[in-house]
Amino acid sequence: MSTLTKLKKESSSNYHHGNLRDSLIIAGLEILESTQSTEFSLRELTRQVGVTANAIYRHFANKEELLTAMAVEGFRKLINAQGIAVQTCSKPAESFLAAGKAYIIFACHNPTLFRLMYGRFSSVTEHEEVKTAAQFAYDAMRYSLAIVLGKPADEQQVIVASIHAWSVIHGLSHLIIDGQVDRHVTNIEDLINAVMQQTLPLLTLRKSDKKY
Repeated sequence: MSTLTKLKKESSSNYHHGNLRDSLIIAGLEILESTQSTEFSLRELTRQVGVTANAIYRHFANKEELLTAMAVEGFRKLINAQGIAVQTCSKPAESFLAAGKAYIIFACHNPTLFRLMYGRFSSVTEHEEVKTAAQFAYDAMRYSLAIVLGKPADEQQVIVASIHAWSVIHGLSHLIIDGQVDRHVTNIEDLINAVMQQTLPLLTLRKSDKKY
């Protein structure tokens, strides 16, 4: 039985137990994955979950609130994927590389969700939940690099190195999902590995005292 079929059966019976909100988010993510678009209607979503059109408004005032919750769930999935990726790593540098590759692979597997997480609902918006989730993802990378560099996480070298690393990892993610590297390479996985391997040595350059 598919996840969506289970949701359809469970959402009506478990409505008053607080499961509908989660069901709507999961179903929204499934629609996002299947259509590669955020242009679905709330009526379409509630029909897939198996509840009345008005039921969604008990949990989300509008579609923007739903998309915000989906973006937050995307960050949870990203952080979980990175956590799984580093489980077998024994050295800090290995963990950093594994988490970076997991970030890029997550973007490749979830391009529309990734754009939702970092595009429409970016840090310039007023959605505190998304900003908090994005900050948590960034801080995880910063603390990982701090361990690699052997320095406090709030030291300037660590902050600059984190933004440097994020620029490479996030930038490569977008280049891949936008199809910009297809004509230049034949194996995306090899490209990801090569870029990450070349990135780490650049992050250990001497400290810059300049403040930003």
